[in-house]
Amino acid sequence: MPELRWRLADDDGGQGALFEEEVERHVGRGEFRGLEFLHVKARTMINEVPKASAVPFRWTINAYRGCSHACNYCFARPTHEYLGMNAGDDFDRRIVVKVNAVERVRAELAPGRWAGDHIAMGTNTDPYQRCEGNYHLTRGIITELAAANPFSVLTKSTLILRDLDLLAEAATRAQVRANFSIATLDEDVWRATEPGTPHPLRRVEAVARLNAAGVPCGVLLAPVLPGISDAPEQLEAVVKACVEAGARSISPLLLHLRAGVREHYLGWLAGARPDLVHRYQRLYPRAYAPRRTEGELAAQVRDLVSRHGGRVSGPRRAVAASPSDRRPAAPTAPRQLGLGV
Repeated sequence: MPELRWRLADDDGGQGALFEEEVERHVGRGEFRGLEFLHVKARTMINEVPKASAVPFRWTINAYRGCSHACNYCFARPTHEYLGMNAGDDFDRRIVVKVNAVERVRAELAPGRWAGDHIAMGTNTDPYQRCEGNYHLTRGIITELAAANPFSVLTKSTLILRDLDLLAEAATRAQVRANFSIATLDEDVWRATEPGTPHPLRRVEAVARLNAAGVPCGVLLAPVLPGISDAPEQLEAVVKACVEAGARSISPLLLHLRAGVREHYLGWLAGARPDLVHRYQRLYPRAYAPRRTEGELAAQVRDLVSRHGGRVSGPRRAVAASPSDRRPAAPTAPRQLGLGV
């Protein structure tokens, strides 16, 4: 195994080395065949987001790095490069597992050390990706938070339903929020762009079950891929299904392509949709599409939510989809990294 460089990634707030030096390599077997798990011991688990970031939270927990969902657009891909691995296959198949995550969170939440601020999970890679079924780190972390600390979870995985009882209990003690990322219901697009994720209709069903159990759950219609998943009928299918599922909010977010992600995604696009390459080069001279394009998407989704019986919110980007949601509005979300907490 090549030497790994465990220096700090940019989402961890400048708090020194991430891990102890020792790394244990475990080759996946059975349902995890083709994956490799790198066991590390984290020095810290609750990380402060850099103050320059526009995300609507200040603290995060990520038990894993890399993600077997293998979404070809994932904004977190470059974080593997910070660790001496690549943003392509390594990100999809070499999963860093912080095996001491639960005990570190327990220690960092100790009275006198922690003020009870909101903590967001799923800000880097999915806390309920497949290997969580084996490691149970996310469940352990939620157990520690469930006593009274507010938190949110962003996921594409229906494995979150395994912890429905725990999340429902936590929601009676503190502000708890779940958000599902559902970019499309188009099966061809889903298979091509998110090959390791549960079927999007299963995610819609999970939204309904979470809300029915008393765990407020919204949807990120994200990322919308120009020319691939942005047709009016594609957007309407997602909005209609999510409104009917009782989603507390629907936040449309257009794809962005920062360095590292851009090369990976455009490489895929050149093979899968060469007819769109020139359009993307014009639309993305920088990481973000023009604000006018983003605004048009937001207005389109706002109209769809209203048409299907949802409630359109005020000036913030998230679009409320359920008249029963009376929780305080979240701060304005950024572009693709708006996690709707």
